Amino acid sequence: MIEIKCFGDICPIPLLKINNALKKMQIDETLVAIVDHSCVVESIRDYFKTSSNEIMIEEVMNGVWEIEIIKK
Repeated sequence: MIEIKCFGDICPIPLLKINNALKKMQIDETLVAIVDHSCVVESIRDYFKTSSNEIMIEEVMNGVWEIEIIKK
């Protein structure tokens, strides 16, 4: 599992970090991005709508989200 911490990063920086990590990952590997901006959550959700990757988003604390992506 790969973990990317994106505290304080605003769009599109977290999405760029995620895409760079996904390029290096194998099929069925998991990436977890931790973000603290709701606009980042929406941006990532929209971006991965048409993707074959599995995505799960959970607000783990008030204003902090874990975005889990399984590469398919």
